[in-house]
Amino acid sequence: MDYQQILFPYAYNILGSVEDARDIVQDVLTKFYSDNRNGIANEKAYLIKSVINHAINTKTRRRRTVQPEVWLPEPVATESADANVYLKDILSYSLLVLLERLNAKERAVFILRESFDYPHDEIASILSITEEHSRKLLSRAKDKLFKPGATPSIRDERTNTLLRNYIDAIRDRNMQRLEGLLAEDIAFYADGGANINVVKKVCTGNTEVANLLSVIYQKYQQEAMISFIEVNHQPALLFRNGDRLTSCLVFDISAEDNRITRINSVVDPEKLKNFG
Repeated sequence: MDYQQILFPYAYNILGSVEDARDIVQDVLTKFYSDNRNGIANEKAYLIKSVINHAINTKTRRRRTVQPEVWLPEPVATESADANVYLKDILSYSLLVLLERLNAKERAVFILRESFDYPHDEIASILSITEEHSRKLLSRAKDKLFKPGATPSIRDERTNTLLRNYIDAIRDRNMQRLEGLLAEDIAFYADGGANINVVKKVCTGNTEVANLLSVIYQKYQQEAMISFIEVNHQPALLFRNGDRLTSCLVFDISAEDNRITRINSVVDPEKLKNFG
């Protein structure tokens, strides 16, 4: 059984970091194979419990440090989800962003109940809490979250056409056309990590965001090779200069009017270095 692939989504969905998730899975498996495993009736359940609790502890420690103004999850390519069944368990990018509003234990309960369909008695056993506490944590998590709207997949031809029009409008500096592709209340967020100074971390409104996108493209992206991809089950664009991946834009798109409602720009090299 490929425990690394099975366990990775549990750790990643809690942490939002590929490297941290891999490290936790590796740590748990190393300890598991080096210890005496007598008495463990269900290896898979035991490992899932270990990974989840390790991830919760790691997330809680990170939260105690000073958080940057904008922190975005590390993107994961999910176009091969049909071939790799475990990639289907990776949460959507929009939901991962929303989950940052929750503490680590609320996040774990929400993920286990809503994404993996665990009953509350199993969640209580995994997290060493009561069923009542599990239900309260889920209720609290839902109160903190807005219900995420469905974003069309990169496989949707309307989405592909929208993104092609988006690139064409920016390349042509056609601001009126670009604004028309954006929702009036669109939000743009950029995460450059500790070492990249982004032009602007947060920007809202179609006129302001269109102007910002044009500036970024003309200054940093017009020589880049652009590719369409699916990231955490959502449409995205990758920008490469030579062999170096410089940025990843993940889009929320309204299913109602096919306009872009949010753009998450990941330019932190640490979050792009593991990108598949």
